Amino acid sequence: MVPVLLRTRGRVLTAAGAVAVALALLLWWMPPFGEPPPRTPLTMSTGVGTGVYAKYGTLLRKALGRDVPEVDLTLRPSEGSQENVRRVATGEADFTIATADAVEQYRAEGGPDADRLRSSARLYDDYIQVVVPEDSEIEEVADLRGKRVAVGQVASGVRLVAERVLRAAGLDAERDVEASPAGIGETPEALREGRIDAFFWSGGLTTEAVRNLSKEYEIRLLPLSSLIDRLHHGGGSASYYRTAVMPADAYPLAQRGTDVPTLAVANLLVTTDRMGDDLAEKITRTVIDSRDHIGARVHAAQLVDVRTAIYTDPLELHDGARRYFRSVKP
Repeated sequence: MVPVLLRTRGRVLTAAGAVAVALALLLWWMPPFGEPPPRTPLTMSTGVGTGVYAKYGTLLRKALGRDVPEVDLTLRPSEGSQENVRRVATGEADFTIATADAVEQYRAEGGPDADRLRSSARLYDDYIQVVVPEDSEIEEVADLRGKRVAVGQVASGVRLVAERVLRAAGLDAERDVEASPAGIGETPEALREGRIDAFFWSGGLTTEAVRNLSKEYEIRLLPLSSLIDRLHHGGGSASYYRTAVMPADAYPLAQRGTDVPTLAVANLLVTTDRMGDDLAEKITRTVIDSRDHIGARVHAAQLVDVRTAIYTDPLELHDGARRYFRSVKP
């Protein structure tokens, strides 16, 4: 009887030892108690601090923190669309917002890894805005000849469209105006202080920097839509501009109850085929689902529409985004 008890006790001890070893290995593999599992680092290239891209990115980061907690998103400021496209294509950032004309320009120039670019959604339109003092003699773009004009930072979407709009009006940005590379973070103050005569801006409505300027200083917005045929005549990425109307309530103090005919270009959520399908699907879902929440702070985001978000020309829709849109198709 005793040998049997000893054998039973030995088996129990052996089993207990095996459990202890397995538990120790499990505890060694698991993160320390109370610490969250590792998160996936992602970078979003945004824009200048006072622009719509930066504000949209800040709010999107909060939304992703709620909906996709496994992602650790870093926001990286930039000069704008042209720099954003390059960063994403070359892997310096994982996704961004950029205008369709800047995307097509990068592709047309044969930018590195341009063929890897994809889009997760069409977001909202940027409106081209040329701002002058209310009492200025400048009535149209052609009147900018010889004037001091802020045309945006070198790698911005503003610079791209400003040079084209000036050209369509018969002006050369290098010869016919005193061009300044200032961006929206500097131009309102420069206009108010008389250091420039006008500035270009391309952004969603409304842009806080322009709205705030209109509260402190009397300004006007130049009409631009009459230049559309000359812009399209140049072909290429200029074909992505369309005529649009800036509603009177965009900048009520500047527009004084009057709509302003202007130009617009679509913004895309841009990534590459490096992003996995599951992650692209989750990010796209959050972008669409958070439209009203983000739109409460960034008015342009209210225009994100699941019915039109799939039209991401000139980029192919990312497979993960396509999977999301199919899942919500009526």
